[in-house]
Amino acid sequence: MSEHEESNKPVAPESLLPIDEHVEEVQDSEGRKVRHRGIYLLPNLFTTANLFAGFFCIITAINGNFYVAAATVFVAMVLDSLDGRVARLTNTQSAFGAEYDSLSDMVAFGLAPAILAYEWALSELGNVGLTVAFIYVACAALRLARFNTQIGKVDKRWFIGLASPAAAGVVAGSVWAVWVLDEVGVKGVDLPLALVMLFALLVAAAGLLMVSNIKYYSFKDLDLKGRVPFVAILVVVLVFAVVFSDPPRVLLLIFLAYAASGPVQFLMRRNKSVDS
Repeated sequence: MSEHEESNKPVAPESLLPIDEHVEEVQDSEGRKVRHRGIYLLPNLFTTANLFAGFFCIITAINGNFYVAAATVFVAMVLDSLDGRVARLTNTQSAFGAEYDSLSDMVAFGLAPAILAYEWALSELGNVGLTVAFIYVACAALRLARFNTQIGKVDKRWFIGLASPAAAGVVAGSVWAVWVLDEVGVKGVDLPLALVMLFALLVAAAGLLMVSNIKYYSFKDLDLKGRVPFVAILVVVLVFAVVFSDPPRVLLLIFLAYAASGPVQFLMRRNKSVDS
């Protein structure tokens, strides 16, 4: 075949694109391997929004708008909870979506809270603050990697280690609430050294809890589709009313209580086993 004939050979449309098509191999209900082309759009839109929220948090923190940055982390939590639920409701789960979700979580709940914490207060400690921020980032990465390898192997009712969104809630909630600063008349990054050290310990503790073997209740066994007593909706309304009465401080207290619940239950189980 001559060069002229080869040049006239039709080119497949896919080869004209600079991006390869995603092909995913899965097993059907009968165990046969099936190849699927493309990705599901709807759940990945929520994951992309979660990724953007983390990116926006980083940019606003660098620009010094700490309270908007902290609030954005909580927006990312809502988006992160929606993408998985939407995928399950629409039966659009995929390996690509799971990996994309983990990478987005690393930005939104790993990098973003660490940069926010460093820009807001940890930079006052120099290399120590930088080390604390990196410890949090590294622990978040390890937590997400371990979680991906444990899917289907552990009881879904429990998280092994503090979930990264909850750890991000502790860090970002501390910045957003500024609950002790109003009492001493301090705003922004002008923190007393004692409070900076306390905040550094809180960030490091949140990071270490993520890679611990302490169990946390995951709330994944809650049946949101079934019927519940009428009083349940009244409790939900009351919870919303309490949260909206002072979102920064109430959310911080909720995440601090959840972060503390794991070690408390661990110590209670340990004492019970020693007594028996």
